[in-house]
Amino acid sequence: MKALVIDGPWITAILKGDKPWEMRKKNCNIRGQIALIRKGSSQVVGTANVVDSIPQLAIRADYAAAEQHHRILPARQLQAFVDGSRTPWVLANARPLQKAVHYEHPSGAVV
Repeated sequence: MKALVIDGPWITAILKGDKPWEMRKKNCNIRGQIALIRKGSSQVVGTANVVDSIPQLAIRADYAAAEQHHRILPARQLQAFVDGSRTPWVLANARPLQKAVHYEHPSGAVV
């Protein structure tokens, strides 16, 4: 199973169903169920389905208008936009695991 490493507080919001978009620098060609790994924990804490990858949000006004999907607060949006995190990966059916599962990050694995 493919996996996605996500930092807090974003992974918590995804698992609660409050954040359907995970913003990344590149598009995602994967569809279907993936594991969700809490960054820095070596733990798979949930699963979700990748259902789409939307083209980059090209202007800051579009980024701001999509806040209800990506949940990045206005004070952090400029930095996220400038850093290139403009491509929404659309997640659905996010579910926390009852018990986290240990995960070993393969050497060289990035995306």
